[in-house]
Amino acid sequence: MKLPGVSVIMFNKKTAIAACLLTVFALAVAPAFGASSGDKVKNRGVITLRSGDTLTVKTSEGDFTVTFNSDTKIQHPVGLTGMRKKQDTPDVLIPGLKMSFEGAAGSQENQVDAKAITFDSDDLALAEVIQAGLNPTAQQQARNMQAYSTNKASTDAAIASNQAAIDQAKQEIAANQQRIEANKANLDEVAQSTQKRFGEMGEVVTKDQYTVLFATGDYSLSDEAKQALANVAKQGLAYSKGWGISVAGFADASGNAAANQVLSKERAQAVAAYLLQECGVPVGRILAPGAMGETNPAGSNESPSGRAENRRVDVKLLLNKGVAGGL
Repeated sequence: MKLPGVSVIMFNKKTAIAACLLTVFALAVAPAFGASSGDKVKNRGVITLRSGDTLTVKTSEGDFTVTFNSDTKIQHPVGLTGMRKKQDTPDVLIPGLKMSFEGAAGSQENQVDAKAITFDSDDLALAEVIQAGLNPTAQQQARNMQAYSTNKASTDAAIASNQAAIDQAKQEIAANQQRIEANKANLDEVAQSTQKRFGEMGEVVTKDQYTVLFATGDYSLSDEAKQALANVAKQGLAYSKGWGISVAGFADASGNAAANQVLSKERAQAVAAYLLQECGVPVGRILAPGAMGETNPAGSNESPSGRAENRRVDVKLLLNKGVAGGL
């Protein structure tokens, strides 16, 4: 015998249970469709553009707009374990730098207000190599444009007499612009190449090496050094995988130790930039250039000849043992 209203009550209970389950399911899956404003966001990628306190960061999930302020921690790990973090200024946030960020989601899609930005010192060194190639080219272009403007302000007779020089300047500007565009294209490549440049190598052997020597206080490359670097690059480019070129800069003990540290970095960057721009070595094949300062002297700093040996950059072509063994 059915009691009046029993079936209605049971139906209403089932309906309520189903509604609750749907609500719980909706709440559980909501975050998978994008973070809401204020939600915690954590990701990693490569800076492709900076405008003031705003970064455009290329990640595996697309481009993110990351903003930072005076409260944002900008840091990199130090020590053997990397547990300690050293604080840095916003000046290190340059295009080409691989970094991780975490913070709160903003009101726009893929926009993050960063609380912390972390990067590795090796990745900063590699980004600075890219910038070292861009900045001198941009400065040269600016100088050429200034020369052009000065000539244009001269009399018609002066402009006519200098027409050949103006045409030459235009050609140099066009060539420099092409180099700028080529270097900018390297920024996207950094995102992938930095991730695999060490993992691909494994255990290595030295296939070839060359020592670039410098004059006191100088980091320019001689014609002889350029030819030798081109030969090293040519050997490396003959391999499809399992190779890289290590670059380590040094200085002698003359003068200030801090200044020598900077000088050793400039020497390493000059070599790395030449391998990138003139020899066609891919970004991912240059192991982050090291600034070794006055350490590991090749000769005695007590004699002129010994100091000459210490003003150097050691360049080594490294091969994976498996690749080398198959030769």
